[in-house]
Amino acid sequence: MRITLIIYSVKYSEIKIITTNIKYLEETSLFSVINRNRFPFYDKNKFSPGHLPYSLAVAKCFSFNVVSNMNILHFILALFVILALAWLVSFDRKTIRIRYLVQLIVIEALLAFFFLNSDSGLSIINAVSGFFGHLLAFAADGSDFVFGGMSKAGLAFIFLGVLCPIIFISALIGILQHFRILPVIIRVVGLLLSKVNGMGKLESFNAISSLILGQSENFIAYKGVLADLSSRRLFTMAATAMSTVSLAIVGAYMTMLEPKYVVAALILNMFSTFIILTIINPTRPGTEEPEIKLEKLHESQSFFEMLGEYILAGFKVAMIILAMLIGFIALISAVNALFATVFGLSFQQILGYVFYPFAWLVGIPHGDALAAAGIMATKLVANEFVAMIELQKIITTLSPRSLGILSVFLVSFANFASIGIVAGAIKGLNEQQGNVVSRFGLRLVYGATLVSLLSAAFAGLVL
Repeated sequence: MRITLIIYSVKYSEIKIITTNIKYLEETSLFSVINRNRFPFYDKNKFSPGHLPYSLAVAKCFSFNVVSNMNILHFILALFVILALAWLVSFDRKTIRIRYLVQLIVIEALLAFFFLNSDSGLSIINAVSGFFGHLLAFAADGSDFVFGGMSKAGLAFIFLGVLCPIIFISALIGILQHFRILPVIIRVVGLLLSKVNGMGKLESFNAISSLILGQSENFIAYKGVLADLSSRRLFTMAATAMSTVSLAIVGAYMTMLEPKYVVAALILNMFSTFIILTIINPTRPGTEEPEIKLEKLHESQSFFEMLGEYILAGFKVAMIILAMLIGFIALISAVNALFATVFGLSFQQILGYVFYPFAWLVGIPHGDALAAAGIMATKLVANEFVAMIELQKIITTLSPRSLGILSVFLVSFANFASIGIVAGAIKGLNEQQGNVVSRFGLRLVYGATLVSLLSAAFAGLVL
C-alpha cells in the first residue's frame, strides 16, 4: 500500500510532497507532529542531506500517529464487541460493577504495554523465557539419555522436545509444593489480586493456583470447601481453570511459539478472565465466604514418594496430550478430505470463514485474518497443541503483528475438551458439584473463548 503525504517543513511557506511505503513508515518510533513548534527535537544537522530528510522524518512521525490512533480505535471496537458478547450471557446484568470493570481494563492495558512494548517489560519476559529455556535444556538431557540422542538430532520433535519436558517441569512443581513454597505464593499473589478485581479471596487464590497447578490438581487443593460453594462461585472457579494454562506445559508452548508471547499471555489471560467474569458472573464477596484452607497435597508422603508421583503425573499428562494430538489431527485430516470432496473446501477453511470476523476484530491484518481464523477455530474444536502444530505450517506467511496476536490467543485451555477435564476433576472430588459444572459446559467454553479474544485484542493494541 502506497500513500502520498503532504509535508510542511520548518518554513511554513515551503511544502514538500513525499510518496513512500506505509509499511516502512509504520516501523518508525518517532513521536511528534507536523510543525516545528510541536517537533521540539528537530535538529537541522541531524537531518542533513547525508542523513534522514526532515520531511521523511515528519512523514514517519505522521504515519506513526495515524497507525497508533487506528490501533486504539480498533481496540475500542474489539473491546465493545467482546464485552457485549459477554453481557448477552450474564447471570445478573444489574449487579455488574462498572468501577471494577474499568479498573481491570486499565490495568491490563498498562500490563500489555509494559510486557510487550517497554524495555523493562521485555527484559523481564526475556529473563523468564531464558529460565524456561534452561529448564527445557535440562529436560532434553533426560530425553537424550533414554532415547540415545534422538532429541539433538531433531527426531520426533513433538514427543521429545514438546511433551517429554512436561515430566521434568511437573517434578519441579511437586518439589515447590512439597516444601510449601507454592501455597505461600498463591496466598500472597491471590490476596493482592482480590484487592483489585472485586472478587473474593477464593476466586483470586484459584486464579493463581490454576496457573501453577493445572486444571486437575488445582481442584484437589480446594476439596475442603467444594461442597459448600454456590453454583455461581463454582462457575467462576471452573472458568478460571479453562481460561489459563498450567506452568507444567508452558515450556512445551515455548517450543512452538515465541516465548515472549507465551509469558505475556499468562498475565493477560488472568486479567482478561477477571474482566469477562465481572460481566458474565458478577459476584460480591460476602461475609459468608468460606474460610480458605488450601489442602496440603501429598502431606503424608516422603519427599521421594511425592517426587515419584509428580513425575508419573507429568508422564500421564504428556501421554494424554500425545493421544489427543494423534486422534484430533487424524480426525481433522479425515474431515478436511470429506468436506473438500463434498463442498470443495476443507473443514478448516470453512471454520476460517466463520472465525474471520473475530480474527480481524482482535487486530490481525485482513491479509492474514483468514489463515489465522482457521488456526483459532482449530484451537476451539480440538485443542491449543493441535492449533500450534497447524500454525507451524503457515508461520512464515504471517506478519510479526499477526503472529504475536495469534500466539497470545492460542495460550489457554479454551476448547471443548476442557469441559470434560474440568468437570471430571471436580466430579472426582464431589459428584454433585461436578454435575453442576457439566451443565455450565457451553457457557464455560463461550466465556473462555471471549477471554482469549480479549487477551489477543490487548496484544493487538500494543504490537
